[in-house]
Amino acid sequence: MPKGIFITATGTDVGKTYVSALIVKKMRELGYNCGYFKPALSGAEIINNKLVPGDCNYVFKQAGITLDPLNYVSYIYKEAVSPHLAAEIENNPVKLDKILSDFNRIKTEFDYVVVEGAGGIACPFNIKEKLMLQDIIKALNLDIIIVASAALGTINSTLLTVEYAKNHGINVKGIILNNYDENNLMHKDNKKQIETLTKVKVISTVPNNAKTIENLSEYFKEV
Repeated sequence: MPKGIFITATGTDVGKTYVSALIVKKMRELGYNCGYFKPALSGAEIINNKLVPGDCNYVFKQAGITLDPLNYVSYIYKEAVSPHLAAEIENNPVKLDKILSDFNRIKTEFDYVVVEGAGGIACPFNIKEKLMLQDIIKALNLDIIIVASAALGTINSTLLTVEYAKNHGINVKGIILNNYDENNLMHKDNKKQIETLTKVKVISTVPNNAKTIENLSEYFKEV
């Protein structure tokens, strides 16, 4: 049985953290001891002179997890740029060994772990060592769920993301469309065309300001 899933997206600011929080929250409501892990986070918040990994902090709060988020992010950077550049600025390069070590530790604490990437699937983490996001996904031995926007242009970006993943030997478990309006003809057609062109199922659609995520019961039965 898999110990987790990797959440990636068609690009930056598509809603990975928002959707990750909904998934962790839903799984915990369904009775799973579900946790969260982020290999690298840039653009950390400073609260009361303390560095706070905002994405992890948000997920924990939404899901009702009372653990210290600092222990569930391998690399935390202040600069809100790609992890490879943030790492260069702060002279703290991302190392795959540390990510694997942290993930193996976190796996012992939870029945299931939602791992969230950074940026899109082709995000660089360490240029000198040629470490890309897809390398981390494969090292963690996880399938992926792709978060995509429901808006105009999503067919192209989603198809490219799915093809990139498949070309790198990564299994795409499903697609989640964010900011989806079931009364919007274009959104409905985008969903239809994405499934037709990628041969990957849209396993859930998430409307604006959703407090829960629906239609994932079949997926959860597999875990």
